[in-house]
Amino acid sequence: MTSFPIERASAAQILVIGDVMLDRYWFGEVDRISPEAPVPVVRVARREDRLGGAANVARNIVALGAQASLLGLVGADEAGEKVASLARDEGIQARLVVDASMPTTLKMRVMGRQQQLLRVDFEQLPDKRGLDALMKDMRSIVAGHDVVVLSDYAKGCLARVEDLIGACREAGVPVLVDPKGHDYTRYRGATIITPNRLEMSQAVGSWKDEADLEARAQALRQQLELEALLITRSEQGMTLFSDTGRHHIDAQAHEVFDVSGAGDTVLATLAVARGAGLGWEAAVYWANRAGGIVVGKLGTSVVTAGELS
Repeated sequence: MTSFPIERASAAQILVIGDVMLDRYWFGEVDRISPEAPVPVVRVARREDRLGGAANVARNIVALGAQASLLGLVGADEAGEKVASLARDEGIQARLVVDASMPTTLKMRVMGRQQQLLRVDFEQLPDKRGLDALMKDMRSIVAGHDVVVLSDYAKGCLARVEDLIGACREAGVPVLVDPKGHDYTRYRGATIITPNRLEMSQAVGSWKDEADLEARAQALRQQLELEALLITRSEQGMTLFSDTGRHHIDAQAHEVFDVSGAGDTVLATLAVARGAGLGWEAAVYWANRAGGIVVGKLGTSVVTAGELS
């Protein structure tokens, strides 16, 4: 591949629906152990908030030059307000539904000497009213986009994922899904799903060799009526399964510093490439390249079109 299709990508309208999160980082120095317990004392010197989950997918889409809309649930709290503010700053068209019954999903990481020492999560499943509000006017929202991305982190926003996929199919809009759990029948009718190696083994069982994996993957693809299935395999690269067979691409040779949010970057790049009109194999090439770049960065980060090219 010569260069990423920046000009065509800039015209792509991509809708991301899923579990919106706020990633909060406290950076500090560690020079002693607490006298109260055998734990390090972190003297916080800097704080930083970043978009996480589905919001990080949208952030990566914008960084690649495409237009991103974001639909998800947040709580009536400071973290939800921060997500909305960061989305505006990033140029994301956010349609955030406020559900006062739940807190905004927040992952707070304490970092010492560039290493993660502790993570504290705040999360709760949404109630029926929040999901009803999320689904309102869904068909008209989907119809205005070239690609829809469903980012499932099992936080409850995609509890009605079957209805979302149905709305996409009715509108004739391709839908890319980053799945969770072992029951993939929920994603029947999607255009592609992108499980990682562990998630795939949870869905179809362990495979003994590549031929066995291909048989299991193609059977799952046909069962779910998918156009394609992409397995992200960490240091083993990525493997695409479609009607044309198996297409494997080796991982990019980069130093792995932090895998946080790498799946978001891969999913975003795949969506932008498809929105720009590339075929699956070309889209996977760029997604693999982006994944190799982002793991060399600290925390949930993005890859730009310039970095890809």
